[in-house]
Amino acid sequence: MHHVIRRLVATIVTLFGVSILIFGLVRLLPGNIATIIAGSEGQLSAEQREAVLREFGLDRSLPVQYGLWIWNMVQGNFGWSFRNGEPVATLLFSRLPLTIELAVLSVALSSVFGLIFGVIASISQRKGVKLGTQVFGLLGLSVPDFWIGVLLIIAASQIFHWLPPLTYATLWKQPLANLQQMVLPVLALSFGLGAVTMRMTRSSMLEVLGEEFVKVGRAKGLSESAILLRYALRNAFIPIVTILGLQMGVLLGGVVIIEQVFGLPGLGWTLLNGVYQRDYPVVQGAVMLFAVGFALVNLLVDIVYTYLDPRIRHV
Repeated sequence: MHHVIRRLVATIVTLFGVSILIFGLVRLLPGNIATIIAGSEGQLSAEQREAVLREFGLDRSLPVQYGLWIWNMVQGNFGWSFRNGEPVATLLFSRLPLTIELAVLSVALSSVFGLIFGVIASISQRKGVKLGTQVFGLLGLSVPDFWIGVLLIIAASQIFHWLPPLTYATLWKQPLANLQQMVLPVLALSFGLGAVTMRMTRSSMLEVLGEEFVKVGRAKGLSESAILLRYALRNAFIPIVTILGLQMGVLLGGVVIIEQVFGLPGLGWTLLNGVYQRDYPVVQGAVMLFAVGFALVNLLVDIVYTYLDPRIRHV
């Protein structure tokens, strides 16, 4: 319990640091923010620029702007979009389900296939299996997600003569059309994460299978499946869970580009458009939601640690 509380405090401190970082970085973007908001291409007078800045609270000092933003955000008020005046919280939370669906499906698919192929690679003696897993691992680590997405679009359209519906369909209204739209993005995101999971599973399993307790189990006549599932895989799970937690950061970064490649109006797509339009509240809110998601996943990983390895509870 104390371990989880310490991690929770560390998570809050981390989010505070992220908020300072993103608040400062968006204000380093090039261009005159008043002119961009007004969309007048440099035709504003000095008085008009001051009026625009005053309207959106950008005429105040940076510490005051940051303090007001944090105070409002803690109360659930993310501000209003500079472009259309829509509440940022409403905008972001309407985009969030798509991104969560994409991330959950990608993690589930990559975890299942990564674990299966990793276990097979650790126990198989066939050269073809070893070569295949090595090639898959190398490609998954070296080829970026967006390039895999482009290749999948080309393959689906040119070879299989199929493309998903172009207009986005929600899961709860048009589940079949929604799943069709998710096939290619999920495959693109799962490729790299699955390769990392497979490599970590293989190395962890090889290390555990050489331990003394595995040899004792075999000497007692336990079946190979019991040794793999009850002893080896559970003890190999700690580094696997670690890499899955760390890869969530990579996955969230990939979501931003993949949503843009496939035209999915999720949180990443909204974030990128907010950067293009210099929409400070949207960018700040989207980044903070990504940071909270990443922090919660890592906190969940720590809780899973205490279940997999009870020794951590007393650290």
